[in-house]
Amino acid sequence: MLTGIEEVDWASLGHAYGPADDVPELLRGLASADPAERETALDGMYGAVHHQGDVYDSTLACIPFLLELVADPGVQDRGGIVELLTSIGGIELDDDEELDELGSEDEEFIPAANYAMAAAAIAAGADVFLGLASDADPEVRLAAPCALASLHPEPERVLTLLRERLTVERDTEVRLALVASVGRIALRHASLRAETVEWLDWLARAAQDPGLRLAALAQRARCAPADIPDDVVPWVTGLLEEIRTSAHRAATPGGERAATPSLIGQVRELLEEHAAGRPAPWTEELLRILHAALDDRVDDRIALILAQLRSPDWGQRSDAIWLCGGLIRVWRGRYEEVVRLVGAQLQDPEPRLREAATSFLERLFELGAPAADALAARLAAGPGAVPPGPGQGFVGRSGRDGALLALARAGDTRAVPLLARALEEPEVRRELLYAMDGLGPSAAMLAPPLRRRLAEVELDERLYDRAAPLLYALAAVRGAQALPEVLRVLRGAPANRRDWVREAALRTLAAFGPAAREAVPDIRRLLAAESAGVATTAARALWAAEGDRGDVLPALERWLRPGTQGADWCAAAQALGEIGPAAAGAAPALRPGLASRDLWVRVRSAAALWRVSGEAAASLPVLLAAWEENRHARLDIAECLAEMGPAASGAQLVILTELTRRRRHNAREGASGSHDIHVDEKLLTLCRAALARMERGTF
Repeated sequence: MLTGIEEVDWASLGHAYGPADDVPELLRGLASADPAERETALDGMYGAVHHQGDVYDSTLACIPFLLELVADPGVQDRGGIVELLTSIGGIELDDDEELDELGSEDEEFIPAANYAMAAAAIAAGADVFLGLASDADPEVRLAAPCALASLHPEPERVLTLLRERLTVERDTEVRLALVASVGRIALRHASLRAETVEWLDWLARAAQDPGLRLAALAQRARCAPADIPDDVVPWVTGLLEEIRTSAHRAATPGGERAATPSLIGQVRELLEEHAAGRPAPWTEELLRILHAALDDRVDDRIALILAQLRSPDWGQRSDAIWLCGGLIRVWRGRYEEVVRLVGAQLQDPEPRLREAATSFLERLFELGAPAADALAARLAAGPGAVPPGPGQGFVGRSGRDGALLALARAGDTRAVPLLARALEEPEVRRELLYAMDGLGPSAAMLAPPLRRRLAEVELDERLYDRAAPLLYALAAVRGAQALPEVLRVLRGAPANRRDWVREAALRTLAAFGPAAREAVPDIRRLLAAESAGVATTAARALWAAEGDRGDVLPALERWLRPGTQGADWCAAAQALGEIGPAAAGAAPALRPGLASRDLWVRVRSAAALWRVSGEAAASLPVLLAAWEENRHARLDIAECLAEMGPAASGAQLVILTELTRRRRHNAREGASGSHDIHVDEKLLTLCRAALARMERGTF
């Protein structure tokens, strides 16, 4: 075994962490009789030789030995090696143009060429995977179909083999892998797609196993998303119910494997924990594929999620919550019933389900209102109201804080006394402090505990991190009685992040308005600060405290000069816009910003110009152009359009178009922020207000 491994000059080759002279030990470790050693070696291969999907010269040198290992039935855990080979050889460049464009002098040439050489080397030896499809080890049979679909150069031959194997295979997960790989071939080879979709459609209707039918339906939808049957919702719902009843009858406890201190071992443990107690955990991935294929068919996707949320199976309900998280983040829709049913899960004995529900509700803000009663009831009941389950769940502070955060973000005033209680704890989750700005006048009772906490903050290098959330919260609740404590922070800001601390304190003073008159001398001194952020925020605070534009306008206009950085100009323009008509004298200074190359300078200048002068003719074209140029500017623009009312009638089509879009304006593939849904819903609210005012002529 591993013949010729010593003949390779491994020290001259490299991987992610330098010379590859440790690779022979890793390859031998893959063939070890010790399970822990095998897993550690596989972890090392992913961590160094195939680090983050990269292919090095040492990776290429490993391929013959890895193929030899998977062909030897005496080697255990070969399924993991098959998966490693699939990952190494499965990187698909769009076409050969990328390689052609890279000359031999280009530093990127060798890595790009390595991917192609790895794919070719594994494809040349891919016949080994044909035999693995019937291997005695189910883990090998589980990994082999994807390897064949991804790496074998004869897709027709592979397709025939996969279908034949499906007639004799009895392991559920392997059967699902066979169907998934058939779908993968159809996606990769257009010439085989039509006949494969037809076969998948037949299997989805003819197979006896409901899990197999669901897998075939998911792959059929994936391969032909434009041709998903209209009755997909009742079809899938019926299959899930069949799976639930049959899986519970057939459920048997799985075997356990010794824990190993490797990344692969940790991932395996997390997956096992996620699947624990669930007879058919694989349905989650099938439904994820189906949802991705349904894409903008939001009503169908909501109907599927509602059916899952009503299932007796807590695992189905948990899957529904996670799937809905991806749906609601990207697509607008009617989610009231979904949110209500998610809220109902807060009373479930299963801690993983409660955790999923809480995590989902945290991100909804105003859309979480239908679950407010459930959140309030759960918080009022206390941890003992829910029977304890395995692992951690709602009984801990994290679960309580999450529910409280969701309730506060929904704007429900029942959160106020609970927030007051939380403020008495030694540590407060910082998101709770940033959630106090939508609770209205009742939140005034939070000012005293916030004041006490701010008074306890030390004026050291960590001041900003600890004081900024408290300052934000005091501004939100208009806690002007904390003026002495805010001034203490403003005056005592250390060198580290001093400008950030001052800006945060000044924003709070601005929120206090005339109640901050005692701070005027301190504020006035900061008008001349070298930081535009500090100087412009000081101007806003001074205007809010005194209402005297005498010193304020010159302090802001000095940042509206040629050569000023974009962010500094924007800060000054925004401050002038907040002052409004009283700053009309600054209009000439704002106008050059309308022609800036910086989009945000144009937007801030146009909005400020309207607010100080009412000049819609100059501002509106700039705002509408920016609306199309950068979707992330739409919230600020919509706010200004709503203020313009009839003067913004030229934007009516733009507003109507936005209101009819199903996709959220800030949706990003594979990424999300905690406030994304809230920002998009706020945009919709402003668009409706703008449209109503345009039509009525009032605001």
